[in-house]
Amino acid sequence: MENRPWLERYDEGVPESIDYPKVPLFYFLEESARRYPDRPCTIFKGATISYQDMDALTNRLAAGLADLGIEKGDRVGLFMPNTPQFLLAYFAVLKIGGVVVATNPMYTAREIEHQANDSGMEIMLVMSNFYNKVKEVQHKTKIRQVVVTNLKETLPPVMKLLFTLAKEKKGGFRVDLKDNDIWMQDLIAKHKPEDRPDAEIGPDDMAIFQYSGGTTGTPKAAIALHRNLVANTLQIKNWMPNIAEGDEVVLMAIPLYHVYGMVAGMNFGLSAGASVVMVPDARDIKDTVSTLEKNKATIFPAVPALYNAINHYPDVVAGKYDLSSIKACVSGSAALLRETKETFEALTGGVVFEGFGLSEAPTATHCNPLSGENRTGSIGMPLPDVDARIVDLDDEETVLPAGEIGELVIKGPQVFKGYHNMPTETRNALREDWLYTGDIARMDEDGYFYIVDRKKEVIKPGGFQVWPREVEEVLQDHPAIFEVGVAGVADPDQGGEAVKAWIVLEAGESIEKEELREWCKERMAKYKVPTQVEFRDELPKTHVGKLLRRELVRQHKETVGE
Repeated sequence: MENRPWLERYDEGVPESIDYPKVPLFYFLEESARRYPDRPCTIFKGATISYQDMDALTNRLAAGLADLGIEKGDRVGLFMPNTPQFLLAYFAVLKIGGVVVATNPMYTAREIEHQANDSGMEIMLVMSNFYNKVKEVQHKTKIRQVVVTNLKETLPPVMKLLFTLAKEKKGGFRVDLKDNDIWMQDLIAKHKPEDRPDAEIGPDDMAIFQYSGGTTGTPKAAIALHRNLVANTLQIKNWMPNIAEGDEVVLMAIPLYHVYGMVAGMNFGLSAGASVVMVPDARDIKDTVSTLEKNKATIFPAVPALYNAINHYPDVVAGKYDLSSIKACVSGSAALLRETKETFEALTGGVVFEGFGLSEAPTATHCNPLSGENRTGSIGMPLPDVDARIVDLDDEETVLPAGEIGELVIKGPQVFKGYHNMPTETRNALREDWLYTGDIARMDEDGYFYIVDRKKEVIKPGGFQVWPREVEEVLQDHPAIFEVGVAGVADPDQGGEAVKAWIVLEAGESIEKEELREWCKERMAKYKVPTQVEFRDELPKTHVGKLLRRELVRQHKETVGE
């Protein structure tokens, strides 16, 4: 591993190492405002906010938040979908030294309560349709004030007029604020850009608490410093050396509350002076593809499930949309299957290249090259300044040679500081600056890495080891199958574990379970073939498109009465 074979496979123009400026993250917004003052920073339903205006608005809101008592190190919640207000609030918080705690808009009141208390959140900035949900649990938290914004505040004039009282009420956007709470636009109106306090914020100050998805246990707040986010933003930017500074359009459909969208979409876009087009709900495929076409998006970070949904959207299949503006698509958060990649590339003419990252290295550590060889099933190579190893699963120290399977460990400037209030978890994850990812992987002779599976998701039927992803890929190649999930369940006949597959069929297709087993037997060892098959209308996923195998297992246990 010492020779880092992947460096020879880098695209021309991608540096082996980067000189990282010792600046806070909001430097990217300020620098783009200086270089491209009139360029749209955000685009939302046709309305634009220029870089110059966004920089000024964030200064004004920062001044307002300081007046509310927010000081350096204080945690501030953001509870809103992909809208210009998210970007505005995010950078306003950072500009006064606050720590952003982005909250999933789909969270229940109970989940909001847990995250608010765990983080020590004092102020929350909320889209108005989530206001009542926050107020429901505020008394159980340390949240002392709620700053509220309405969707219509950033709509174009005509749409704002059409956003009538009735529509506001129907969508839950029309709310009456309780005493002490304040509208974001009123807070901004009270201040001038120069009112922003001169807080001393450096690379080693905390920037965000990013909560893990909770698919491997209790959600934990990963602490990222300004320098971690600056480094990863520049790593992603330098991985695409042919981007046109000040001329790209990033379609922001994946959620900004997650570090993938936050860093690989929003922060990357601002560092390149790109226009960030906001899509509040990527599940609305019609809105997503219409927004893509109308704004001629060039960069489209997304998850495989979204690319796949666009591939199968009837009007896209019928050729009613022109998606040819797309140049580059970074795919992450889940395995990118070959069919999904090739179909989307044929539709758009762009390149879809799979990457890999995690909340503890917000966000990317590996990526396939943009111009060079994309290897099917591979997460690509380590980004500049990232070292990666495969270590033995038993002793967790011995570095394994190319081709052997072990745990992926990484080291790089984007690796997080640790988990908030979880010293034991931090020590388990960070060992001598190496981040133990918990992912089972291998590296080939050329330095391309391949995720085999999560450490905790290995299935052991009859003493063998089966990786769910391997079985999923075989089943996904069957023409009748749309989606598949595989996990281990208790084996009532043999004891131990059985391989089970949950399958969603293509529309209009039908197939017998035994036929699927025969398909698998022809393509993998017998012990890997699913002994149980269940047909489903859909599979449970996180809000960033990751398959929830643990949820499939839980539902199975409920069904069989375990």
